[in-house]
Amino acid sequence: MNRRTYMTTYLAGAASAMVLGKPSARPIQLQVDLSVDPHREEEMLRIFHGEFRPAASKQPGFRDLQMLKLRSALSGSAPAGANYRFVLTFDSEDLRQKWVATKVHQELWPKMERTLRSNDYTVLLYDTA
Repeated sequence: MNRRTYMTTYLAGAASAMVLGKPSARPIQLQVDLSVDPHREEEMLRIFHGEFRPAASKQPGFRDLQMLKLRSALSGSAPAGANYRFVLTFDSEDLRQKWVATKVHQELWPKMERTLRSNDYTVLLYDTA
C-alpha cells in the first residue's frame, strides 16, 4: 500500500468515526415489560424477529436487542401482568432517540403494540455501570 492510499484510507476512517460517533464505553439499556396477548404471541414474535430487530440493528449506535419470555420469578414478584421483556442496548440515549424518531420505528412499534393486552407498560432506562 502506498503512502497516498494509506492516508486516504486513514482519513476516511477517522471522518466516519467522527460522523458516527465513537461507541460509548458505557451504553444505555432500555427495558420494557410487556403484557403480550397469548393469542397474538406468534404474531408479535414474527414482527419482532422479522421486521423490528432487523430494522433496529441497522441504526447508528445499535448494540443489541432481545425479547425475553418470562419463565418464573425465582425471588420477589414478577412485573404485574408482564410475560415478556423487551431489552434494547444502544451506544447512547441520543442515538436511541434518533432511532425512535425514524419513520420505520414509527411504523413498526405500533404493530408490536397491537399484540399487547395493554399499552400501559413499564419502560426503564439504565446507564450501564
